[in-house]
Order: sequence, then C-alpha cells, then structure tokens
Amino acid sequence: MSSIEEQLIDLQTQVAFQDDTIQALNDALSSQQIEIERLTRMVKIINGQIKQFAPEQSSNPSDEPPPPHY
Repeated sequence: MSSIEEQLIDLQTQVAFQDDTIQALNDALSSQQIEIERLTRMVKIINGQIKQFAPEQSSNPSDEPPPPHY
C-alpha cells in the first residue's frame, strides 16, 4: 500500500471512532437531560408541598412575637 492509502485508512478509522464517540456522548447527554427534567419536576412538587405545610415567613421582624425570655 502506498503512503496515501495508509493515511486515508487511518483517517477513515479515526472518523469511525469519532462517530462512535459522538453517538455515545449524545446518548449520555440525552439520558442526563431526561433525568434533569425528572428531577426538576420533583423539586417543583416538593416545593409546592413545603409551601402547603410551612407557614409563611414574615419579612418584617416587628411582626414576629417576642422571644419567650422577655
């Protein structure tokens, strides 16, 4: 084989490996995006539940009752 043929085969091999790597990365990214969306929905649900059960915090300190040692 000539040097150019060897170089062409090497380049084709590299492209094939890069295609496989790109596909693997794409698959990983897709599954991570699905997991992020699932976790985001869970956080929204949990935040809604917390807001239902937790009393609203007053932003004005004078609205709070005095501590028991007064």
